[in-house]
Amino acid sequence: MRPDENLTDDFALAALLRSGDELAFSSLYDRYWSKIYLAARNRMGNKADAEELVQDLFYKLWKRRAVFELTKGFDNYFAVAVKYEIINRLAKRSRATVLERELGRRLSDIDESTIQALDYSELQERYNLVINQLPERCQLVFRLQQERGMSQSQIAEEMSISIKTVENQLLKARKSLRKQFGGLLPLLLL
Repeated sequence: MRPDENLTDDFALAALLRSGDELAFSSLYDRYWSKIYLAARNRMGNKADAEELVQDLFYKLWKRRAVFELTKGFDNYFAVAVKYEIINRLAKRSRATVLERELGRRLSDIDESTIQALDYSELQERYNLVINQLPERCQLVFRLQQERGMSQSQIAEEMSISIKTVENQLLKARKSLRKQFGGLLPLLLL
């Protein structure tokens, strides 16, 4: 098969995918799964993380199939998608590491009598009260991130809003929580 025939085939598959054709999606999955997996595993060095990444890419592709536009072929599409997904995941890990260090530092600053005085159930009750007092959209965005672990882009896609709106809603929620809990906020968000 000549390279331009493969591209034609890719564009035909993309058109079928847009129409919701499950066989086209299955064909893409069978054709590209192992290529994507190998690229992800080589870059991430972890089999489970690579498998999860590949599944997430195909899930996202299927979810946005109706608006999917292919510009250069699926080899290019998946290469770029893997690259950005890995960057997002590594950035998330990095933020988590920074947060863990900061939390450790803050916990070491709190004396033991303060820690013992904290009544966790009361603290949790206050936390839920503050969250429940947020505007509905703000609550939903915050809960999707904190309880379901969704990224900002996933939330934006799920709720059909811009990433900037998601960022603003999260900022508003954290501001309300910071006002109530100050330095204990990182503990509550874990």
